[in-house]
Amino acid sequence: MDGKETIKIGVLVSGGGSNLQAIIDAVNVGALDVEIACVGADNPGAGGLARAEKAGIPTFVTDYSALFASRKDGAPLPGDFSLEEVAAKQSLLKDADPETLKAFFEKRALAEADLLARLAPYKIDLLVLAGFMRVFTPYFIDGLNAGSTLPRIMNIHPALLPAFPGTDGYGDTFRYGCKVGGCTVHFVDYGEDSGPIIGQHSFAILPEDDLDAVKKKGLAEEWRLFPECIQLYAEGRLNVVEREGTRVVNVLPGE
Repeated sequence: MDGKETIKIGVLVSGGGSNLQAIIDAVNVGALDVEIACVGADNPGAGGLARAEKAGIPTFVTDYSALFASRKDGAPLPGDFSLEEVAAKQSLLKDADPETLKAFFEKRALAEADLLARLAPYKIDLLVLAGFMRVFTPYFIDGLNAGSTLPRIMNIHPALLPAFPGTDGYGDTFRYGCKVGGCTVHFVDYGEDSGPIIGQHSFAILPEDDLDAVKKKGLAEEWRLFPECIQLYAEGRLNVVEREGTRVVNVLPGE
């Protein structure tokens, strides 16, 4: 990728960071026109932090659990947070009562404000969620997307969306008896795994496969798909358009 412009990305992890490692490896072999500016985690025990440190990438922690607890102790909310605006935009808790909504979004506002502050110095072009097990509210999404015509948060999900959103995509796929599994890379919007789809890879689920085999096959596809989709973003080959009331991603031809 010599001679090409690069974009700056931030990566967020919650666990071991195998997808982060796939991205690091792709950068190292010249398959990605990106600089990994930082890696963050929602807990200090995330194994992905060690992978980043080994690669010489700056790291930080936004400790969600500690910040949630601080809200119970009366920690003040960010000055730019509006519960009314966030609640009106969100589609995470569609039927929740007002008190549940209030508690849910106010706790996350503290964590998301901290996350935005920690990301700000790196001036990233794209935020990549590589096994980051937290949902984002409109407060964070709007804050990160400000000034950009293209969404700036990309996630990988362990199922062929829109089927099986949520935290256990491979398990849900396997238990349903699907003959084909897969993974999806998508932009993040105000819902749960509902944003515009960028790319998907699939694999056959054979009669002899157990859940561990399905997960192993899925991870192998994730490690290929995620760098591919990040590179499309880096090359400026993605745009989002409306199609019959739904936002979809167009992949533009390469040079």
